[in-house]
Amino acid sequence: MPRKATIHGHVTFTPGDGAPIRIPEGPVELEETHDSVTLAWTADNDTAGSAALPRLQYEQYLKEGKIRLDA
Repeated sequence: MPRKATIHGHVTFTPGDGAPIRIPEGPVELEETHDSVTLAWTADNDTAGSAALPRLQYEQYLKEGKIRLDA
């Protein structure tokens, strides 16, 4: 079951060997596995986006308050 969260601040993901891409601030849905977390969102132009973050990077964003879990 997906969890809900909100992005606050500068959160990025790196697709393959590419440059980091910023995840837009606002609501996201999270799907967690033991080694990664997938975030899904809808951008301002109604375009869907998703990104997988390594668990360590996700936990760092949580610690910094850049990803805040909804109650």
